[in-house]
Amino acid sequence: MPVTTTLLSKRYRDFLALDSVSLQIDQGEVFGLLGPNGAGKSTLIRCLLGFLKPSSGNATVDGLDCYRDRVAVHAKLSYLPGDARMYRTMRAKGLLKMFAGLRDGASFDDALQVADRLELDVSRWVGLMSTGMRQKLALAICLSVEAPLLILDEPTANLDPTVRGQVLELIKEAKKRGQTVIFSSHVLSEIEEVCDRVAILKTGKLAFQQSLEDLSWQHRIRATTEVTVADHADKLISQERPTIVQKDDRVLIETQGDLSPVLKWLGEMPLRNVTIEPVGLRSVYDKIHRATDVTVEPPSKKSEVAE
Repeated sequence: MPVTTTLLSKRYRDFLALDSVSLQIDQGEVFGLLGPNGAGKSTLIRCLLGFLKPSSGNATVDGLDCYRDRVAVHAKLSYLPGDARMYRTMRAKGLLKMFAGLRDGASFDDALQVADRLELDVSRWVGLMSTGMRQKLALAICLSVEAPLLILDEPTANLDPTVRGQVLELIKEAKKRGQTVIFSSHVLSEIEEVCDRVAILKTGKLAFQQSLEDLSWQHRIRATTEVTVADHADKLISQERPTIVQKDDRVLIETQGDLSPVLKWLGEMPLRNVTIEPVGLRSVYDKIHRATDVTVEPPSKKSEVAE
């Protein structure tokens, strides 16, 4: 189910929580939302759910306006809030059965199967559960609905590593069924494992958006040399031009696309202490949220691959 936002903004008096965010999330895609607290992730999700009226712009789910048609939109999605609250005077099994009976497409048997995969004892009273156990219960409720769209806000919070892995497997299975998933998380490795594309928000603005496949083609090369590398850039035979930052004898080169022509080009220069590493989501995220320029650091001796 496609999800679209067009110049979506939300203002609270003098505070702009969301600033002209435009996204296109395709049918069957797992889309990651990243950003620290206050970046605008929750505001964006609440606009998609129709809980908030945009100050300007719009958001749609399957062509339906998320605010004006929010009842119809709710019928097409299953939402896991970041802080799910449930009836504490019920047993988990009874709560699963109650939620399964509240809407079409929900299955009590499926909910029990998800709970079992997450190692949840459904015979326990909700009020006596730990935070992690209540998170498992909320996941069993949410993931047992055959909704075209899943919106998951921090689904692995408070879970141990084994159960986190099961949650990621359940998300992959939802993708195979053709469900669209919006996955908000602070854990970069989880986003890299399950998402097709990722957006990073900063102070309400869309700071970065890219497919994880394209990001995997980007590399960072560090080296030391006595020559000025930029003076040799015209000898590089490649459609993608690298970014070159050099300070004294230390050089940092960031590339996109195929690495082979870059390596051939570098092989013609007198380089020492060469290290090559994928850029990765962590590097992009830190660059955006630490507000630092690319710095040239000496290669680590532990990671040297050539000298």
